[in-house]
Amino acid sequence: MSASVHITRFGAVALVLTTAIELAGCSSHAAAPEAPRYALIAHPQAADAVHAEVYSGDVHARFESQLGFRVAGKIKSRLVDVGNHVNAGQALAELDPLDLRLQVASAQATLSSAQAARDLAQAEYDRYHAMLDKHFISQTQFDTQQNSLKAAQAQVSQAQAALAVARNQSEYTTLRADHAGVITQISGEAGQVVTAGQSIAMLARDGDVEVEIAVPENRVAGYRVGSPAALEAWADGKRVAGHVREIAPEADRTTRTYRVRVSLDDVTATPKLGQTMRVFFVDAAVAAQTLVPLSALYETAGKPAVWIVDARTHQVHLAPVDVAAYREQGVMLTSGVEPKQWIVTAGVHKLRDGDAITPVDAANRPVTL
Repeated sequence: MSASVHITRFGAVALVLTTAIELAGCSSHAAAPEAPRYALIAHPQAADAVHAEVYSGDVHARFESQLGFRVAGKIKSRLVDVGNHVNAGQALAELDPLDLRLQVASAQATLSSAQAARDLAQAEYDRYHAMLDKHFISQTQFDTQQNSLKAAQAQVSQAQAALAVARNQSEYTTLRADHAGVITQISGEAGQVVTAGQSIAMLARDGDVEVEIAVPENRVAGYRVGSPAALEAWADGKRVAGHVREIAPEADRTTRTYRVRVSLDDVTATPKLGQTMRVFFVDAAVAAQTLVPLSALYETAGKPAVWIVDARTHQVHLAPVDVAAYREQGVMLTSGVEPKQWIVTAGVHKLRDGDAITPVDAANRPVTL
């Protein structure tokens, strides 16, 4: 056999082996599974978070009292600080009682003088009455003495009332809480001279709390007492239901806004006084809707749908939805998805039912479902 024949057979064998290797390589490549596709996902938004009218306000006690002394004087001591919880009748501050004690002593002396004058007038009246019976004096003289006795008795009554007032005022030297609550403000210190009625402390009573907001005059006509609202704490994002309890009849002269008080329906909710809360007002029909980006909408059989991501398997499944309206912010849906679900918001036309994805957020960061 010649050398050329051996070369030809070797070349044929090599060609067969090469072809077999290439076919095996093609077969193994075709059988390799596709890597999960990266997909942008997000939660549907509650419509009330987008289309609601939102106001920021502060938490207040429903009843707040400015407490002050009923008499003027110099503050002797302050017994509480801001933030202290006080009980009904607890002493908050005291005035120097010296001047009021002197007033009591003066009123007592005046009463003693009036009583002495009344006793003298009574004795004169008895004497004149005896002489009138014996016709020693005229009726006119007796009537004069009788009037003097009545005047003396009136002076006693007046002195007794003045003494009672002085004693009451001596008791007013101690400022006491009229209800249980928290002291939220102190505006008087020891050594300060105050007038009657001047605010010394602000007391927020225990019990109901509410949020106070300022509503512009072009919006206040849309609200009524009892209008529903949602209240959200800025600190933790927790949302509770509420309603409008009070609308001021007159606008603030400086801000030209109306003061509106919104009560919490949940009596167990106890936000801290002064805490910042947002108040949402939204139509009941809109509150039940959700908002998704327009890019999340997919059409199948002529009907709208969205891709919902299974949190456990990361697989996507098509869910039909009902479109309420198209907005600038996205598409309003009345049913089909819930705010807690994850949906694909981009590249929806490249997905197939059951595909597994690698979820990322808008900043291209991995998302843990």
